[in-house]
Amino acid sequence: MRQYFPSWLRVPLVFFAIAALAEYVIDSGDKPAFIEHPMVGLFLLLVLLILIAIEGIVGAMDNVLYQSLDEEAKARYVAQKNKTPKFIKWIQDTYKKSLGSKPIEEEHEIILDHNYDGIKELDNSLPPWWLYSFYASIIFAAVYLLKYHVFNGDSQYDELEQEYAEAKIAIEEYKKTAKDLVDFTTVEVLTDVSDLKAGEAIFTTNCVACHKADGGGGIGPNLTDEYWILGGGIKNVFKTVSEGGRDGKGMIAWKQNLKPSEIAQVASYVLTFQGTTPAEPKEAEGDLWVTENTTPEETGTPENATEATVETDSTTVN
Repeated sequence: MRQYFPSWLRVPLVFFAIAALAEYVIDSGDKPAFIEHPMVGLFLLLVLLILIAIEGIVGAMDNVLYQSLDEEAKARYVAQKNKTPKFIKWIQDTYKKSLGSKPIEEEHEIILDHNYDGIKELDNSLPPWWLYSFYASIIFAAVYLLKYHVFNGDSQYDELEQEYAEAKIAIEEYKKTAKDLVDFTTVEVLTDVSDLKAGEAIFTTNCVACHKADGGGGIGPNLTDEYWILGGGIKNVFKTVSEGGRDGKGMIAWKQNLKPSEIAQVASYVLTFQGTTPAEPKEAEGDLWVTENTTPEETGTPENATEATVETDSTTVN
């Protein structure tokens, strides 16, 4: 490594490699590790000092070794030290070939006969890098023309729509394993037996004291009728459980105690009380709630009613 990189380049490379490794290993959140953890900064400073010291010691040892050599050995040492590595030489040769220029001592071979006020002109060929890039651009243009204008390949807009569709599928798959991402705007009624059993357990532990085991209501409202104080439907029930009831006299906000997935489970279980007959039903409270696509006959509301107010999942109908 010392043969390829000078010390002024070696020290920063090694130091930043160690710093990057420390940043990767140490969890420091949004801040750099050496800021979040001052000891890391001290460690990196110590590493930097050690690297500089090592370079100084190695340089001093090289000098001592050089002074102990005879003149012939010194000459060989200097020649070996100044020898260009094969890799570096290959890069230099490739660079010169890409330019395609003639050495100064060979310019007489391409000089033109005429001159302008003593200014002579060289008949240089186009640099290979430019020429090959031009050929590559022609090939690219031909392929592009055939793909998108002859064979009607997918445009950028088509690819974008495909990526949107793939992303949507990926999000839905992720949601299946990340149930706690749900909120009152995205929640849906859970019908799986395991979810309803979990909801029943949560209800029994936290809700029976106010709503009774059969949902008939006590301190809290009756959950079996079609009247809701803060709106029915899974979204409203989820929001009520999560955020709490009416200020000062309603249910507490359970979002501090229950996960979103658990709130979805208990909200879905609460909706299973609809249409059941509790032992001692509490008098209905709130407004009549009907879901969309429910006919007047199903709710007992006359078709020609004009003043009745009916709450739905999406709007209020007068």
